[in-house]
Amino acid sequence: MEVHYHDYLQLDKILNAQFPESDKRNLSAHDEMLFIIIHQAYELWFKQLHHEADSVVGIMNKPALNDNSPELQTVVHRLNRCITILRVLVHQIDIMETMTPMDFLDFRDMLRPASGFQSWQFKELEAKLGLKFEQRHGKEYYTSQLRTKHVELIKKAESGKSLLQLINSWLERMPLAPTWPPPKGEEANSFWTNYRSLYQNSLAEAEKNNLEAFDEIFLSVKSDADCSLSPAACRAALFIMLYRGYPLLQLPFQLLNCLLEIDEQLSSWRYRHMNMVHRMIGTRIGTGGSTGKDYLKAAADKHYIFREIAQLNSFLIERRKLPALSAEIEKQLGFGSL
Repeated sequence: MEVHYHDYLQLDKILNAQFPESDKRNLSAHDEMLFIIIHQAYELWFKQLHHEADSVVGIMNKPALNDNSPELQTVVHRLNRCITILRVLVHQIDIMETMTPMDFLDFRDMLRPASGFQSWQFKELEAKLGLKFEQRHGKEYYTSQLRTKHVELIKKAESGKSLLQLINSWLERMPLAPTWPPPKGEEANSFWTNYRSLYQNSLAEAEKNNLEAFDEIFLSVKSDADCSLSPAACRAALFIMLYRGYPLLQLPFQLLNCLLEIDEQLSSWRYRHMNMVHRMIGTRIGTGGSTGKDYLKAAADKHYIFREIAQLNSFLIERRKLPALSAEIEKQLGFGSL
């Protein structure tokens, strides 16, 4: 049987899936069609983000990810696709903002109690990436308006291994990062002892407390229970950032950079959404009963999934002051080791 474009894309279902509330009530609200299509497009893109995230988690969840195999390149490629999709989500707000507040008021009250707050796909995506329940703003409220089956999907995502947890495991087993603690008697000449001293010398007077944070994040035997990255993972990530110019560390660095870019794009989307809501309804309560702009701002300020990776940039030093690596490690990090 031949495949036809119309049937393959299920256009009968898609193009006939818009039912404005204003039409049902024989009221005029021209922009409600735009409102529906924009949000349907969001949910389709969320589905694609899940498709990409699930594939990345599947690869990272393997017992041993071979960093010299095509797998790591696949992970980076698909995370970059997620970043591009998130940029599209941000730019879709430009289209939404062609609707004026009065245009929105033509149909807004007909939507109650429906709300974007009921987008379970977005909450599930956050959980898959690594946003913990206890880190959420308004955690007692965030699933209160969802259907039971959608709450179960989010809870399942929260109980599974998130991308952030898998990144932690991947970093912990990185073979080339200098270890801590060093062998007995070699403490004074170890990489991390040397780097700590160089970092200390780079601090301004007002930054001296950063040294305590350095010890806690990188050299602590026991990691803070609230932390998602262990000290070993943090050391490996910092080492990747410091020596990313070596061939073997280029892809790992791209992976870490992708995670930071995902957080940045999610943050951009949240803030654009918040500002759009403020522009449309001011300080009024959202259709779902939330505090509108205030709720969105608090969530945007709190929901940084990869913040522990981002904070590692606080502990970088100038490239020209980096400790020299041994000839053996340089050889392992170069193309000759492949």
